[in-house]
Amino acid sequence: MEKLHIPVLLSEVLAGLQPQLNDKYLDLTAGYGGHAEKILDVTQNYKDSVLIDRDEYAYEYLKEKFKGRSITILHSDFYSSMLQLLESGKTFDIVLADFGVSSPQLDMGERGFSFTKEAPLDMRMDQRQKLTADQIVNRWSERDLGDLFIKYGEIPKGSARMYARVIVHHRPIHSTIELAELIRTRIHGYSKTHPATRVFQAIRIAVNDELGEIERSLPLLPDLLNQNGRLAIITFHSLEDRLVKEFLKSETSNGEESRLEVENKKPITAGNEELFINPRSRSAKLRVARKRN
Repeated sequence: MEKLHIPVLLSEVLAGLQPQLNDKYLDLTAGYGGHAEKILDVTQNYKDSVLIDRDEYAYEYLKEKFKGRSITILHSDFYSSMLQLLESGKTFDIVLADFGVSSPQLDMGERGFSFTKEAPLDMRMDQRQKLTADQIVNRWSERDLGDLFIKYGEIPKGSARMYARVIVHHRPIHSTIELAELIRTRIHGYSKTHPATRVFQAIRIAVNDELGEIERSLPLLPDLLNQNGRLAIITFHSLEDRLVKEFLKSETSNGEESRLEVENKKPITAGNEELFINPRSRSAKLRVARKRN
């Protein structure tokens, strides 16, 4: 798994968070521990640090990876965990949120996240939840599917409505390849990206309530930070980044009453070396902020 998972913008995250010995660390989306491992190598403070992930595969991997350490690892969505941490009065010196789907989720064909691998339409980050991609594709109305593709896939209205109509007329659809091919055959001419990319993105976001989770969680972040605490957020598409950008703007525009101070006015992106090693980093954007004293 180590080879499959390359932590995105690792050096930039370390530079932004500036981990110090004994810092208390919270990772809201720990994944397979790529960022966490490097940060904890510096802080050496396992007992006061918390790693969160709602993906069972990631959770089990983290438990094995940090076996024997006194670190807290939670199998939960990050919003619920944040409420739990706030209730218990815990605060942290550094907080990291790496939003979006992980490479192992994409590479595990059976999870149904990828349109290049044959699999059931699943796309659940948390296998305990009931809603799946199959249910959305086969049960939602044509109108609701079209609205979904417009809102979460940022697909032009005409194309979104056409995709929805085609899906409804060809139901039932139960596999990733079947859905991807159905979309592809409706596109004429050359496209730099697979035409199903944004359709899959929209369905995945809906299955996991990704934007709702982010929207609910962002206002809680300042309360989880100690004074002068550092916050790093990585996003992977414009819908996520827009929420983060607006949140940071609201938290830094009240003069002396502002709770946060943005460290980088423009988002940090991957350099050429990382792009060569890890092409999936091309869409990653990092924003860093600090809790005001």
